[in-house]
Amino acid sequence: MRADGDDVLAGYVSGPAAATEATVAALVRAEGARVVVLVEGVSDQIAVETLAARHGRDLAAEHVVVLPVGGAHGTARYLRRFGPQGARLVGLCDAGEAHVVQRALAMAGLGAPGSRAELEELGFFVCVEDLEDELLRAAGPELTAEVLAENGDLAAFRKIQRQPAWRGKDETAQLRRFLGAGARRKLRYARLLTEAIPPDRVPRPLAALLATL
Repeated sequence: MRADGDDVLAGYVSGPAAATEATVAALVRAEGARVVVLVEGVSDQIAVETLAARHGRDLAAEHVVVLPVGGAHGTARYLRRFGPQGARLVGLCDAGEAHVVQRALAMAGLGAPGSRAELEELGFFVCVEDLEDELLRAAGPELTAEVLAENGDLAAFRKIQRQPAWRGKDETAQLRRFLGAGARRKLRYARLLTEAIPPDRVPRPLAALLATL
């Protein structure tokens, strides 16, 4: 599926202020929400909303808001903010930050998860290493290359692969480096990869989160 950058990022901001502006916009929608989905960054927000759309879900109509918290350490602030309002709180986190979310839930009085399984029982799902890595592994190098080609980025990626520092390295690591080279590119491919991955290969944390909403 080919999509121009402006279309892919319609409704989202990019650049240095992207995280702050996306959080502010989501906070406005989150007041009075039935469910608030806490994710670490804007690319995670895009992936969740894209998968929901693929399943014919209208999160706004369902009073579900995906809120980028600016990293796992922001989770505690929003647990305290929305928990007392009665909103159901669920989310995604990176494997390396799961302990931060566990501690935040305990401090907010919302449970005391001591394991990944207990986190999932509370509606928080862990990505290894992060959601970007989950998407790249689910898509695989061949499908990812097809998506890059359809969107005019394959030649630029092949150039990265030929650089001495990256020559011969694991292709998933090369792809992470390429997508992370610019904030706008990372946001574009959060949606494009989520759209392209076959239903039976959607990363488990992302699919499990949607199933809880």
